[in-house]
Amino acid sequence: MHGIGNDFVMIADPDSKLTLSADLVRSLCDRRFGIGADGVIRVAPGTEGGELLMDYVNSDGSIGEMCGNGIRCLAVFAQDEGLTASSEMKIETRAGLKVVSVLSDGYVRVDMGAPIFAASEIPLLWGGDPLHVPLNHQDGCVEAAVLSMGNPHAVIFVDDPAAVPLATIGPELEVNELFPNKTNVEFIHVDSPNHITMRVWERGSGETLACGTGACAVGVVGRLLGGTAEKVTVSLPGGDLDIEWEGSLERSAPVFLTGPTSLSFSGEVDLENLTRS
Repeated sequence: MHGIGNDFVMIADPDSKLTLSADLVRSLCDRRFGIGADGVIRVAPGTEGGELLMDYVNSDGSIGEMCGNGIRCLAVFAQDEGLTASSEMKIETRAGLKVVSVLSDGYVRVDMGAPIFAASEIPLLWGGDPLHVPLNHQDGCVEAAVLSMGNPHAVIFVDDPAAVPLATIGPELEVNELFPNKTNVEFIHVDSPNHITMRVWERGSGETLACGTGACAVGVVGRLLGGTAEKVTVSLPGGDLDIEWEGSLERSAPVFLTGPTSLSFSGEVDLENLTRS
């Protein structure tokens, strides 16, 4: 499945028997020797107050705390697989419990929770203003607004996101020494009070066509620093996501993410032979 090009191998695990090892995930996500995806999502029954559990692992085998496009795909997948009959469901993630609604138009809306600006919770090794963090790289220094949407994000304003050498600067900023758990990196341009264009380098996956938590971070930073409205459309290479945030630095409020999902194909895979190859 994919959410505007951000694609995932979805696995129903109603008996919670499958373990997503790093090797297995890397094999599944390999676009030449496996199925190909930005990550793998195992859907199992919830055990801590949620109807379902999202076990998300990035394509490089690293654990992901949260994935906005992935959890939207999970809601539709769970309905299609008969794992739930609900149109609104509570999903357990490593970033806490999220409420997801499948809307009548087929779009999926997620309460992503409030953005986190405390350096220790992002985490960020920086004692200054998290909205103005200097990040050094081999060609100079950029200023980033840093926050967490359950996972860390560094948002950078640029004149033209399409012109950014993302394959070069993205992996370098991802592992910047200020981020003990690495970071996602977004390059954005505010086109109008209601529209932002962005590209993203995802921690553990590289450049992707879309990133739901990244779009949420961009919507928050756009409002705080870019003069955008409470509701904004964020355009990514794979399509558009709608972000709503009524909060401020002084007043906590959840970010809402809305967008489409799509089933690409379904089938079976021999996991033993896949990991052996």
